[in-house]
Amino acid sequence: MRNYTALGLIFANMHDEAVRDCTAIRSMGSLPFGGRYRLIDFVLSGMVNAGITKVGVMTKSNYQSLMDHLGSGKAWDLSRKHEGLFFLPPRSSDDAKYQGRIGPLADIMAFLLRSKEELVILSDCHMVSSMDYSALLQAHVESSADVTVAYRNGVVPALSDIPLIKMDAAGRVTDMLIGRVGDGEVCYGIGVYVMRKDWLIHLINEAVARNLQHFERDILQRRLHEINIHGYEVPSLVMPIYSLSSYYNANLALLNSEVRAQLFPNSRPVYTKVRDCAPVQYGLHAQVTNSLVADGAHVDGTVKNSIIFRGVNIGRDTVIEDCVVMQDVTVADRCSLTCVVADKNAVFREGRTLQGFESYPVYIAKNAIV
Repeated sequence: MRNYTALGLIFANMHDEAVRDCTAIRSMGSLPFGGRYRLIDFVLSGMVNAGITKVGVMTKSNYQSLMDHLGSGKAWDLSRKHEGLFFLPPRSSDDAKYQGRIGPLADIMAFLLRSKEELVILSDCHMVSSMDYSALLQAHVESSADVTVAYRNGVVPALSDIPLIKMDAAGRVTDMLIGRVGDGEVCYGIGVYVMRKDWLIHLINEAVARNLQHFERDILQRRLHEINIHGYEVPSLVMPIYSLSSYYNANLALLNSEVRAQLFPNSRPVYTKVRDCAPVQYGLHAQVTNSLVADGAHVDGTVKNSIIFRGVNIGRDTVIEDCVVMQDVTVADRCSLTCVVADKNAVFREGRTLQGFESYPVYIAKNAIV
């Protein structure tokens, strides 16, 4: 049995600029994924599976859909009289203040001071993963590090302020670069950090006094040789979302049974908002091949290699191939969609034809009428 407690803090708006089309009306954390989930579900479920019972969700803008999705936190067993799920909205309209992590953390200082947990996990929402947060916490405690950085080895995603790290044989970080450097495979941080709560409070107060904004650049990198920073390689599958193409490809990757097995292990279930819907209705002319179709959908056309969300209506003689069709989209009769990402409530009128490419999918905005 572990002898420590942990508090979870989630940055719901971090890296919004990476998928501007999809996050113009929502936060990165509330971006729909895989037919029924939101990106925040993977982080929040991972924390809950690790026994964390107090989670704060920090927001900056466009957080109405996130609040609608999370509600009281009941789906994650975080609707409690004590502790549970906390929304931590911004206290200022100054966007410059929220470019890094220090501004949002300074705004919730009263929340941190009231919290009794010893450790804090800071996490972004742009990485789709079923990582084991219990193993991360255990590795942090055993290493006696000031900060533990979760990382993967591979090609660096095209994101700003992503840390590239080098470590010695003991796992201590000896060098850190910020941003993409070259195109080879390196160790890069996935936006998840563990540290002591009292130590974090001290760092934030000092950073505010020095007018610093970026946690990675102004604290970790600048004080690399003063702080004991250790790396923790995440062994499970990690799919970064850093562009519309990466979002599209990550969704379609779910058509691979091995990817689904890694992303949704029985030991670490992914929870999401419950929506009571009837099972999928397939018409007499429906043909569905290698696709994931969520409950509440009605299919009367042809669907190939696609992700179909809840409540989607697909008309007769319509062909949908290699597409991601979000919740409550209506596609009328005799349409043809290829490599399309259709946002919620979009309507495709009869006879419409749209074709994108795997490397450049066509995006149709929420509530759009084509």
